[in-house]
Amino acid sequence: MCLAIPVKVVELHEGDQATVDVGGVRKEISLALVDGIAVGDYVILHVGYAIQKLDPEEAEKTLALFAELGESMGVPPA
Repeated sequence: MCLAIPVKVVELHEGDQATVDVGGVRKEISLALVDGIAVGDYVILHVGYAIQKLDPEEAEKTLALFAELGESMGVPPA
């Protein structure tokens, strides 16, 4: 099973690369499949690639739901 998750862009790099925040962990990803991404934007991340820009409100709601699900399963918050 594959899961695409919302992440926040925290740095932009040369060559369509960016650093994102994934639940408090920073990860370098590719922006080659999406245009017009800026620091602070949310994107959907799938296997190392941003595949879509996401509305910030929707991203935050989704992340809150993931956190709630994690808590219900006994996973400590990030």
